[in-house]
Amino acid sequence: MTALNQIKSLCNEYKLQFTAHALRRSIERNIDISNDIIPAILSGEIIEEYPNDRPYKSYLILGTTADNRFLHIVCAIGEDILWIITEYFPNTDEWEDDFKTRKKVL
Repeated sequence: MTALNQIKSLCNEYKLQFTAHALRRSIERNIDISNDIIPAILSGEIIEEYPNDRPYKSYLILGTTADNRFLHIVCAIGEDILWIITEYFPNTDEWEDDFKTRKKVL
Protein backbone atom coordinates (compact mmCIF):
# COMPACT_ATOMS: atom_id res chain seq x y z
CA MET A 1 0.00 0.00 0.00
CA THR A 2 1.37 3.43 -0.89
CA ALA A 3 1.86 6.03 1.82
CA LEU A 4 -0.98 8.13 0.37
CA ASN A 5 -3.37 5.17 0.35
CA GLN A 6 -2.41 4.36 3.93
CA ILE A 7 -2.94 8.00 4.98
CA LYS A 8 -6.38 8.09 3.38
CA SER A 9 -7.32 4.70 4.83
CA LEU A 10 -6.38 5.77 8.37
CA CYS A 11 -8.32 9.01 7.86
CA ASN A 12 -11.39 7.11 6.63
CA GLU A 13 -11.20 4.92 9.74
CA TYR A 14 -10.85 8.03 11.95
CA LYS A 15 -7.57 6.69 13.31
CA LEU A 16 -6.34 10.24 13.83
CA GLN A 17 -4.22 11.69 16.59
CA PHE A 18 -3.59 15.43 16.75
CA THR A 19 -0.48 16.84 18.35
CA ALA A 20 -0.95 19.68 20.82
CA HIS A 21 0.67 21.93 18.21
CA ALA A 22 -1.87 20.87 15.54
CA LEU A 23 -4.78 21.53 17.88
CA ARG A 24 -3.45 24.99 18.80
CA ARG A 25 -2.90 25.87 15.15
CA SER A 26 -6.35 24.68 14.10
CA ILE A 27 -7.92 27.00 16.66
CA GLU A 28 -5.66 29.94 15.75
CA ARG A 29 -6.26 29.47 12.02
CA ASN A 30 -9.95 28.59 12.29
CA ILE A 31 -9.40 25.19 10.66
CA ASP A 32 -12.14 22.65 11.33
CA ILE A 33 -11.46 18.92 11.53
CA SER A 34 -14.67 17.75 9.80
CA ASN A 35 -14.99 20.47 7.15
CA ASP A 36 -11.33 21.21 6.45
CA ILE A 37 -8.81 18.59 7.57
CA ILE A 38 -10.60 15.35 6.72
CA PRO A 39 -11.81 16.46 3.24
CA ALA A 40 -8.34 17.84 2.45
CA ILE A 41 -6.66 14.56 3.38
CA LEU A 42 -9.16 12.48 1.41
CA SER A 43 -8.84 14.71 -1.68
CA GLY A 44 -5.15 15.29 -1.22
CA GLU A 45 -1.81 14.34 -2.66
CA ILE A 46 1.63 14.13 -1.11
CA ILE A 47 3.71 17.08 -2.30
CA GLU A 48 6.73 16.68 0.01
CA GLU A 49 8.21 13.92 2.16
CA TYR A 50 10.40 14.36 5.22
CA PRO A 51 12.15 10.99 5.66
CA ASN A 52 14.39 12.23 8.49
CA ASP A 53 11.56 13.38 10.76
CA ARG A 54 11.26 11.55 14.05
CA PRO A 55 9.74 9.52 15.49
CA TYR A 56 8.04 8.88 12.12
CA LYS A 57 8.67 9.95 8.54
CA SER A 58 6.23 12.76 7.74
CA TYR A 59 4.45 14.03 4.67
CA LEU A 60 3.07 17.33 3.42
CA ILE A 61 -0.38 16.85 1.90
CA LEU A 62 -2.10 19.37 -0.37
CA GLY A 63 -5.85 18.93 -0.53
CA THR A 64 -9.06 20.91 -0.65
CA THR A 65 -11.51 21.60 2.12
CA ALA A 66 -15.28 21.10 1.92
CA ASP A 67 -15.58 24.69 0.67
CA ASN A 68 -12.81 24.22 -1.94
CA ARG A 69 -9.96 26.03 -0.19
CA PHE A 70 -6.45 24.65 -0.49
CA LEU A 71 -5.03 23.27 2.76
CA HIS A 72 -1.61 21.93 3.67
CA ILE A 73 -1.42 19.21 6.30
CA VAL A 74 1.77 17.77 7.74
CA CYS A 75 1.15 14.24 8.97
CA ALA A 76 2.94 11.02 9.85
CA ILE A 77 2.01 7.36 10.01
CA GLY A 78 2.95 5.50 13.18
CA GLU A 79 1.51 2.67 15.27
CA ASP A 80 -1.47 2.35 12.88
CA ILE A 81 -2.42 5.98 13.56
CA LEU A 82 -2.34 9.05 11.35
CA TRP A 83 -0.60 11.76 13.36
CA ILE A 84 -1.63 15.28 12.40
CA ILE A 85 1.36 17.50 13.11
CA THR A 86 0.17 20.85 11.74
CA GLU A 87 -2.13 22.37 9.16
CA TYR A 88 -2.35 25.73 7.41
CA PHE A 89 -3.81 27.53 4.44
CA PRO A 90 -0.89 28.06 2.02
CA ASN A 91 -0.22 31.53 0.64
CA THR A 92 1.39 32.85 -2.53
CA ASP A 93 4.13 34.60 -0.57
CA GLU A 94 5.78 31.21 0.04
CA TRP A 95 4.18 28.99 -2.62
CA GLU A 96 3.70 29.15 -6.37
CA ASP A 97 0.10 29.47 -7.60
CA ASP A 98 -0.30 25.67 -7.65
CA PHE A 99 0.48 25.56 -3.89
CA LYS A 100 2.66 22.50 -4.64
CA THR A 101 5.94 24.29 -5.39
CA ARG A 102 7.84 26.39 -2.89
CA LYS A 103 9.02 29.72 -4.19
CA LYS A 104 12.76 30.08 -4.57
CA VAL A 105 14.43 32.25 -1.97
CA LEU A 106 16.53 34.92 -3.67
